[in-house]
Amino acid sequence: MSASTHWLATASAQAVLERGGNAFDAAVAGGFVLHVVEPHLNGPGGDMTGVFATAENPEEPVVLMGQGPAPAAATREHYLAEGLELVPGAGALAAAVPAAVDAWLLLLREHGSWELTDVLAFAVDYARNGHPVLARVGATIESVAELFSDHWPTSAAQWMPQGRVPREGEIIRNEAYASVLDRLVDAGSGAGAGSREERIDAARREWREGFVAQAAADFAAAPHRHSSGTDHAGVITAADFAAFEAGFEPAVTFDFRGYTIAKTGAWGQGPALLQTLAILAGFDDDRLDPSTALGAHTILEAQKLAIADREAYYGDAQVPLDYLLSEEYAASRRALITDTASAEFRPGTVPGHTPFVPPLRTEYLPPALAGAGGAGGFAGVGEPTVLPTGETRGDTCHIDVVDRWGNMVSATPSGGWLQSSPTIPELGFCLGSRLQMTWLEEGAPSTLAPGKRPRTTLTPTLVLKDGRPVVALGSPGGDQQDQWQLLYLLRTIVGGYTPQQAIDAPALHTTSIPGSFWPRTWTPGGAVVEDRLGEDVIAELESRGHVVTRAGDWALGRLSSVVREPDSGLLQAAANPRGAQGYAAGR
Repeated sequence: MSASTHWLATASAQAVLERGGNAFDAAVAGGFVLHVVEPHLNGPGGDMTGVFATAENPEEPVVLMGQGPAPAAATREHYLAEGLELVPGAGALAAAVPAAVDAWLLLLREHGSWELTDVLAFAVDYARNGHPVLARVGATIESVAELFSDHWPTSAAQWMPQGRVPREGEIIRNEAYASVLDRLVDAGSGAGAGSREERIDAARREWREGFVAQAAADFAAAPHRHSSGTDHAGVITAADFAAFEAGFEPAVTFDFRGYTIAKTGAWGQGPALLQTLAILAGFDDDRLDPSTALGAHTILEAQKLAIADREAYYGDAQVPLDYLLSEEYAASRRALITDTASAEFRPGTVPGHTPFVPPLRTEYLPPALAGAGGAGGFAGVGEPTVLPTGETRGDTCHIDVVDRWGNMVSATPSGGWLQSSPTIPELGFCLGSRLQMTWLEEGAPSTLAPGKRPRTTLTPTLVLKDGRPVVALGSPGGDQQDQWQLLYLLRTIVGGYTPQQAIDAPALHTTSIPGSFWPRTWTPGGAVVEDRLGEDVIAELESRGHVVTRAGDWALGRLSSVVREPDSGLLQAAANPRGAQGYAAGR
């Protein structure tokens, strides 16, 4: 079974499974296709995280770490000297070291079975021979068309080759990226008659140390417009590329109602979902139904508390997760939930640690843009989430795969959006902007520092039952990723929903948290809901003090999942109907 945020990625992954490939071959094939068909939501210059379990060692969930660090010259002193108060949401100063490609290749090397050329064939074909462009790709390009024309001419050349925004369904191509993939394959072929693993290693070295790194570093060194409204040169170098390798890490887990939930470490936001579950575990089931006013209120309040701890304590640092996930601590947090909504930022108290309190901006306009009539053409910068109006700005990508043997993988690629920074013409893609998740203030666990990973929002999920993987799950959506996944887990584990019913059910999330993305604002007491939640439920949420924004009937979440029943081996898959883009397939 395969499920993802785009039908062509799902179809490609499923084709690999049909031809005898395993779940890891299929996920990598689908992941590279996502670079091509959802360029507004992810790209080769971005990042990715995954969590998986193998059929040979099913009881040990493993994290695929594809989050690159800050470049060696990315110091807070340099950014402050550039006149910046925040790391920009777009432009090369926001670029962490690209990590997605190396992570995908590492997964293929260690756990796949196919040759690199065969896995990449799908993406190469869609890039070179074309694919029908999504309406949302065109809408994204439209939102930054003036920026491209006035400041980023290489992006205009790639994404508006006829001097206009491509129309929905029009065939678009990316020959430069197809050539990059060909050259990676050629690097392996030129390594002699070595093993499959040696050929993949050669491709990884070419990415990190060869033409890609040099072209990206040279291009980023030229000053260009950032979302701050000012021009800056990037600081990333070829040496930064060479110094990074993706890797594997043990997952962080929490047991909830008989299931084990596996997430990344606290260099990502994943453990905040586990903290939320720890808080909710002390309530009766009737308070865990997102479709009721009591359940929705309880869930929103628990999320605020867990995500406040994310801001206060999480980062590429020593994070006291054992304490944050303890029953004693969860009980103290649970006691803070009352019948009314909180509009406060309330991190907990952890012995030996001082909580970081971020600047709590309800709105922000950079000094260079103040009085300039808006954000300078940077519509939709940052990880697109949901605007206060409920209008979606896009999000990221996701793919889940399970094979006949029981290998299961959940992966969330993101960053390197076409609107992240100017397109590098020789490569056909741009650098990412993940460093916008770091702070320029001192004392935060996620303060910008050379070689340190930004605290990513990428947060795939693996669920185990009795030591065997049973669900791979994920969603795009920045700060909302785990909030929407929480609804799925509660509805399937507690509510008895089927996977598709859980994805289809009305969604909601809190915005009463400091945003992870530029311009890093929050809405005290804010809650965004789908109208299908119902008039009575919405009215009661408002009466409890939630500042409710209605997003429309089908607007929130782009979840997908695959499921394996361990006893029978029966496989299931489910995908999001919102936007008519996600797709699940299998047989």
